[in-house]
Amino acid sequence: MDTHMRRGHPITLGLMIFFGIIELSLSAWLTSQFNKHNNNRTTDERDRVRFTLFASTWTIAFSALFLMLFAHSPNGSMLTSVLSHLVFLGLTWIAWTAAAAAVTQMLGGGLNCKTQDVFVYCDQLNALEAFAWVEWLLVTFAILVVMIRGITSARRGDGVRGHLV
Repeated sequence: MDTHMRRGHPITLGLMIFFGIIELSLSAWLTSQFNKHNNNRTTDERDRVRFTLFASTWTIAFSALFLMLFAHSPNGSMLTSVLSHLVFLGLTWIAWTAAAAAVTQMLGGGLNCKTQDVFVYCDQLNALEAFAWVEWLLVTFAILVVMIRGITSARRGDGVRGHLV
């Protein structure tokens, strides 16, 4: 299992960073368009896109930090422990659950851009919703793996302060 963690951790966090950059690009562009043209439908639309911008910034920053810490010392630091990963991933999971659900509710589950005329940036909002759910899936997968490693760590006597590897 340690070999899988050493390989899978950078891959999972790398994917979270990659899709976070996509979400950051979409939400930042939408936010700039809303600020520039003031053409958001409601303040709810503007605020939900801004929250997605926050969630993607949070994910990129902390995923990069944990990726660097894990590369430096996978089993020698409190910062790479099961507990620190659970806190980071738990907060990230809450943020992406809120962001994806808020955008989905705003769009009514998705838009058919050929038949609607309410939203100005229909395609971009659909992409924002889709990538928010992709990010949520990645974070859910990561937190489940860390929980399993936490159980393993507790069984060997290290508790949640034990290392992932």
